[in-house]
Parts: sequence; C-alpha cells; structure tokens
Amino acid sequence: MRAADLITAGVLMLLGGAVVSDAVRLGVGWGVEGPRSGFFPFWLAMVMLATCAAIVVQSLRRAGGRPFVTRAAAAPVLAVLLPAVAMVLATQFVGLYVASGLYMGFYMRWVGRHAWPVTLGLAVAIPVVTFLVFERWFLVPMPKGPLETWLGY
Repeated sequence: MRAADLITAGVLMLLGGAVVSDAVRLGVGWGVEGPRSGFFPFWLAMVMLATCAAIVVQSLRRAGGRPFVTRAAAAPVLAVLLPAVAMVLATQFVGLYVASGLYMGFYMRWVGRHAWPVTLGLAVAIPVVTFLVFERWFLVPMPKGPLETWLGY
C-alpha cells in the first residue's frame, strides 16, 4: 500500500506543480478589479501540494506489508474499467451513441447476465432517448460517427 500511496501522491504533486506554474504565469496577486486569474488555482494547488506532502510523510512513517489490491479485488474493478476504456476509444470512431449502445449491451449481458431481449432493447432505446434529449431538445451536439452521418445528422 505504501508504494501506491507514494506513486499517487507523486503524480498529484506533479499535477499540482503544473497548476502552480501556470497560475504564476497568469498572476497570483490582487489586481485593481480583484484577484487575478491565477489567484484561486494557485492556492488550491498549494493546498493540494500540502495534502500530498502529508500523504507522503504518513506513508513513509507507516509500516507497509500488505498489498494495495489483491487479485480477487482487482477483477471486479477491471470488469468495469476495461469496457469503459473500450467505450471511450470506440467513441472516437463510431460516435457516442453507437459506442454507448455497444457498451451498455456488452455490460448488461456480460456483467449483469440479463436476457438478450432486455439487453438489446435497452442498448438501442437508451442511446436513442439520449440522442433525442441532447441533439433535438437541448441542441447540444455530441460526438457522432458514420451511422449518424449516414442518417443525416
């Protein structure tokens, strides 16, 4: 667990350092009209860096020994993570609606063990309803793929 804490704190400290650097570039002081653009990001990043430093100190003081994640605990996490990553990647090629339908169908059938009619019905219905809500009612364009182009959207 110690290694995971140290790696996570280190990555977050790098991110906090990048935020501090950019906030300083924007200006962290107080201007005539109030706080400058980098004021709040700077102080939020400083709190994040201090918290990460506390995690590093706490992790180094604690006696480690047990693993961060066991194989048995990692399996359900990967069952969620891998299909989600595949959906994000597929969105780039087939669009959000088709990717979400494929994701939902796969996940319902593989993880949920639902019957085929329910799986196929919801894998089609939910992306169609989502399309209507975002594209037609709210007029918010979402990533589209070849199917939507073929249908004229």
